[in-house]
Amino acid sequence: MHPRFAPTRRALLAGAAALAAPAAARAQDGWPTRPVRIVVPFPPGGSNDVVARPLADRLQRRLGQPVVIENRAGAGGAIGATAVAQSPADGYTLMVSSSSFATTSIAQRVPWGVLENFTPVALLARSPFIVLVHPDFPARSVQDLVRIARERPGAIDFGSSGPGGINHFVTEYFCLRAGIRMNHVPYRGMPPAVTDLVAGHIPVLITTMPSAAAVVREGRVRLLAYTAPGAPEGAPPAPLVKDAGIDYESDIWWGLFAPRGLPEPLLARLNAETNAALRDPDMARLFQAEGARPSPATPAEFSELLRVELARWREVAQAANIRPEG
Repeated sequence: MHPRFAPTRRALLAGAAALAAPAAARAQDGWPTRPVRIVVPFPPGGSNDVVARPLADRLQRRLGQPVVIENRAGAGGAIGATAVAQSPADGYTLMVSSSSFATTSIAQRVPWGVLENFTPVALLARSPFIVLVHPDFPARSVQDLVRIARERPGAIDFGSSGPGGINHFVTEYFCLRAGIRMNHVPYRGMPPAVTDLVAGHIPVLITTMPSAAAVVREGRVRLLAYTAPGAPEGAPPAPLVKDAGIDYESDIWWGLFAPRGLPEPLLARLNAETNAALRDPDMARLFQAEGARPSPATPAEFSELLRVELARWREVAQAANIRPEG
């Protein structure tokens, strides 16, 4: 061929890309052709697991392929998240995690970032936290709690599910916004923290309704407030924290993630299928039992929520001197 008419390297690459693009599109159009795995980075039976299983069941029906839950617990969710971050971004490995995913990325030394190594696919559900005190504690409102904490700075204990966990961050955020200081008492999970609240060993706890529904219902603890709107249907009435004049609102969310680099057609398909599943009335009832409400959103809306939360929790970590562990 005459050099004048020889194809340039750029032209060859463009031609190859043009040929490859339809092939990639066809591969994505055919997805899924084998089972899809949803990693839950916590043990079976927890809130992440409870949210993930009905979602997997409905996605399986919609996608026509098995959708399998794989529990990979450990290190506050970091072990399972690391496995997902290292997986191919082909739509066959997903993850369901919650607000603790964001706080773990700040409170632990992990080899990934929430937005740097993951694709936010779909927001699944949200639920407010609840502010609880022991019945013998003299606070009957958030205003009382703040007043007492100001009179006794650092002398009032609050529990959490562990250092750097979401309950720890949410309570430190409350202290920051209210201008008070309380003493953190970490536990190995939420059940022992609730047990000690009921026993009077700690006077204050901010947790989720499912974690303490029984003791709230039985009057063994006092519910002062919800941290955000959206209390589940049938939940005991209580004001919001911000009704006390405190610029504070926070809730727990659950979401679906994929490894970073998920192709746009797969992202759009997964988001659409997930949002369709969230509109199932039976799904809403299952979430209601967990104290949550379905909260469909676009990937862009979910990503923005994550950006806002990460900035907030970094601010809280600095103010409360929460340092990375591990």
